[in-house]
Parts: sequence; C-alpha cells; structure tokens
Amino acid sequence: MRVSVLQHDIVWEDAAATRAHLEPQVAAAAAGGARLIVLTEMFATGFSMNVERTAEPIDGPTVTWMFEQAAHHDAWIAGSLAVRDPDGGRPTNGLVLAGPDGTMHRYDKIHPFSYGGEHERFGSGSDDVTVQLDGVRWHLSVCYDLRFADQYWRAAPDVDAYLVVANWPTPRRAHWRALLEARAIENQAFVVASNRVGSGAGRLEYSGDSRIIDPMGEVLAGGAGVETILTAEIDPSVVAEVRERFPFLLDR
Repeated sequence: MRVSVLQHDIVWEDAAATRAHLEPQVAAAAAGGARLIVLTEMFATGFSMNVERTAEPIDGPTVTWMFEQAAHHDAWIAGSLAVRDPDGGRPTNGLVLAGPDGTMHRYDKIHPFSYGGEHERFGSGSDDVTVQLDGVRWHLSVCYDLRFADQYWRAAPDVDAYLVVANWPTPRRAHWRALLEARAIENQAFVVASNRVGSGAGRLEYSGDSRIIDPMGEVLAGGAGVETILTAEIDPSVVAEVRERFPFLLDR
C-alpha cells in the first residue's frame, strides 16, 4: 500500500484557509499513487484549546472536505480535528479516516495532553481502533498517545502499521523521533507519523520530523523544517517476515 505523509503548515484557527492550502498537496500525493494520505493532528485549525471556535460536528465542513478529497482522488484521507459532542459534552480530538467510497473510521484520542490543558477542554476516548485498508492492518493514534507504550503493545499482534498524527513542538523533537523508532522496533511494525511545521499558539514552533519507519526501525522517509511529502510502500509481508525471523513478540 502506497502511503504519503503531508508535513504541512496550518493557518491558525482558520479551517477554510488551511483546507484550501492543503488541496494542492493532497493532489500531488494522489498523483504519486498514494492510497492513504496522512495529514496532521487538528490539521485544519492547529492545536487550539478554543473549542467554541474550532470544534465541528462529525458531518461538518472539515470532514465533508475530507470525503470530497477522498472521492476525487480515490484515496483514503487521514487527519484529526476537534469533533463536537452532539449531546453537548466536551469535544474529542478525533482522528478520522475518510474513504473514497464514503466509509469512515474514527479514533478518539485516549490520552489528552494535560501538560497543555487538553484534558480541560476535550473529552478522552476509551477504545483502541485498528482498521484494515487495502490488506494493511492499521492502528490509529494521536500525538501524546505515543508516550504510552501499552496502547501500542496491546494492539501489536493484530497490527502491520501504526498511524500517528501530531502537533509535536520543536523543544521535544528528540523525544518524538526516539519514541517513533521505539514503537516500530519493539512492536516489529511500520510507523507512519505526520507532524506539522510552522508556528502555533504561544509562539510554539514545530519542526515536523515526520517519519515512515519500517519494522526494523529503519527510516524509509523523513523530513524536517519545511512542508514536504513523504512517500513509501507499506507491505504486510515485511512485517510477517520480520516477526518470523525475530519472534520477539512471543516473549512478552
């Protein structure tokens, strides 16, 4: 399965402007043959706590745009956004996978980033989500989840690739890179991770460092500092071969 990661900037709290900015990048990834195009965490607005301004219903303009792009380019589109609770509770940081045939998969971030106050403005998810796309078994996760290895460990037997979308700031970029490689190595699976570039609230800077990593921890594609598109093939047979050759998971 050919996958492209969009390492992109975001127009702060302006979803319409960001969506317009991303359309040429989505088109370029699709033209390169990508079947899955990965955007970032809260890709349309940035990691904003102003949920009254940024949260949308699940059938709102941003998810509608994702489905339009998916149908137009015959590819899956992935990215998270602030999803409004129809019952009036706190929104969730929801990772949406929008399919070209109208199929939706959704994962709500289990670990809100309390250091940044996310837990005060967002509810948390409770369920792990693993989905199959084009024969590849994907486990879905969002940013801060990456620090909690147990979430990835418990999914590992049924996973070929971990999908991570993030707004991970530059001051902790060493943690980001080390944890991505660790999740790939310890679970013998691909890791596909998209992180934004540019500036956000509080003058936070984001260096990207998006990665596609193979089950042996080798970086197949990586980028930092600027907008770019990373592309690689995700092959479940590679996962099976690595796990057969090095059956470490059986010793857990």
